[in-house]
Amino acid sequence: MAKTTKGVILAITLNLASWVAMGQDPHFSQFYANPLYVNPAFAGVDRCPTVHLNYRNQYPAMGVYQTYAASYDQYVEGIKGGLGFTALQDEAGDGALSLTEVSGIYSYHLAVNRKFSILAGFQATFRQRALQWDKLTFPDQIDEFYGFVKPTNELPPTNQNVYNLDLSVGFIGFTKNFYVGVAAHHLTEPDEAFLTEGKLPFKFTAHAGASIPLGRKRLHNATQNMLIPNVIYQNQGGASQTTLGLSFNRSAISGGLGYRFGERNPDAIVILLGFDPGNIPVSFGYSYDYTVNDLTNNAGGAHELSLKYSFPCRVPKKRLQQLQCPKF
Repeated sequence: MAKTTKGVILAITLNLASWVAMGQDPHFSQFYANPLYVNPAFAGVDRCPTVHLNYRNQYPAMGVYQTYAASYDQYVEGIKGGLGFTALQDEAGDGALSLTEVSGIYSYHLAVNRKFSILAGFQATFRQRALQWDKLTFPDQIDEFYGFVKPTNELPPTNQNVYNLDLSVGFIGFTKNFYVGVAAHHLTEPDEAFLTEGKLPFKFTAHAGASIPLGRKRLHNATQNMLIPNVIYQNQGGASQTTLGLSFNRSAISGGLGYRFGERNPDAIVILLGFDPGNIPVSFGYSYDYTVNDLTNNAGGAHELSLKYSFPCRVPKKRLQQLQCPKF
């Protein structure tokens, strides 16, 4: 057991070291339950004020990654678009390395014709990367019998907090039942290294999906059975990731499966469940990532929770073609 614990701690240390050298963004399996994080063009797409809350715990058996996110957005008739605000806190290695970011978003909404609309989003983000040196462990601290008890000869960096301003853009085109979008994050590629130069790599995202009605819509209920296929592709710093998803919505219950993989190796199978009662403006989501890569599922996979709250509002009579909001 002691050797296993040492190995885990050392693995975390090495992982943190690589992250400091070349950072990448945290990700969410329920990516459409955190739409502004995927693409800033989604701001205001629900028309009424909307709040999203998200929590992700990755590899809980190791206590490595936890991510918290919150967002608010709404459509504003006077500026012909949506406004959004997001906040994210990401912690690695029991808080040894953390990321905090706050963003403001504007999305311009354009109705090209009665059936097709375009959204263009612009995002400005303030980022803080913080390092808690006293939580790191190094190989020279290991005693053969007592574990990590020796002092380290490694010297902490002078600056353990890095601040940056970052810019991102995104575009979405959609009809009533189909959507496709692209986003470009970290256009400024800010330097987030604590020791030597290390730019945050540019991230490209492409995503698409559809909402396919099944059967007849119920007369006294606005909901309808839907089949919802979707795909998202992301590339950052030379590493790419693709997630294929298929969800089914029946009345208040949603469920689905996703498969995430990289260029050469599989990553995880994602199991998704959602609940949207319809009579109250709150919906919930849960997902579990079953790891299928070389790490295996011994680290505990990943658990993710999401909550959406939509405030009631008056929707203007003249409006864009309504987008069937993506699930998960």
